Amino acid sequence: MSKLTQRRTLIKAAGAALVMAGAPASVFAQTNPKIRVGFWPVASAIPFFAAIEKGYFKEAGLDVEPLKLASPQQIAEAMIAGRAEGSSNGTGSAALGIAEIAQPGVLKIFCTNPTNQKFVLDQFIVGKDSPIKAISELSGKKVACGPGVQNVVLARTVLERAGAKNFTVVELPIGQHIAAIVANQVDACYTLEPTGTIGRLNGTTRNLEVGVIATYVLGDPMAPWHGGSASLTTEFLNKYPEVSRRYIAAYKRGVDLVKTNPSEARPFLKGYTAIEGALTNEVPMADYMMSTEFKSSDIGHFQKFFDLFTERGVFNRKVDVAGMLYRG
Repeated sequence: MSKLTQRRTLIKAAGAALVMAGAPASVFAQTNPKIRVGFWPVASAIPFFAAIEKGYFKEAGLDVEPLKLASPQQIAEAMIAGRAEGSSNGTGSAALGIAEIAQPGVLKIFCTNPTNQKFVLDQFIVGKDSPIKAISELSGKKVACGPGVQNVVLARTVLERAGAKNFTVVELPIGQHIAAIVANQVDACYTLEPTGTIGRLNGTTRNLEVGVIATYVLGDPMAPWHGGSASLTTEFLNKYPEVSRRYIAAYKRGVDLVKTNPSEARPFLKGYTAIEGALTNEVPMADYMMSTEFKSSDIGHFQKFFDLFTERGVFNRKVDVAGMLYRG
């Protein structure tokens, strides 16, 4: 008998012993698969960072691998291609919407990070000594934004609706936004936390306006902008339903920590984002909402955000937000 045959025989015998001992069938149907989760280095991904660093995933018996990628598009593409099983919060929801168009039913969103002027994520920043006092004054100026279609569309939409004209929007990695302003390569940036906090605290930039998507896209400074979403592929959810439930429950522990004890969670930005040390205490926190908590008004605000991308021709059809939400 070969060593391979012996090994198979032992495995089969062990399985039979477990069955005789009353182990449920799910023990065999559900292995412990690696869960590769794409993240973008922005502050709103902090529940994912916290769940890793606090050991919530490990306590749930999960093998989670964080994948730092350069843009939300790369995360969505990895999920479509089978190189990632999920996305963390902070992944542009529009990128996930494009994935839905490319491959209908490819993923389900289980948590979003709604932001506005109270729960700050999005902002326009300028140099500390810039004479610019309002977004409308960016007419004829060069404005940077993060990479990817969501950032470009939102930057252009805010500029237009604020009254700016003849501006130029360029894509830059979010980690280069402050340096680009300091070097006078751009006049302003549409960016996401922790960039605004880093620039403000090191004395190089200041916030021109925060919560701009709620104000200029949703029409209400306090409306929830569901700009980032955590998700799992439908293939993974269907293949590993019990593992998926454990993953979402462990992820929610990270969400609960951020919402109830942000001071304990903030240090976990270190190593995952560009912010370090005591500066982590200054970063504003986004809000978080599990998909099972959504009310009709939340779906309405989320849908209004998605409809902008249909109007702009980025989505070639209307994308139904409600159909993309994980319902457990």
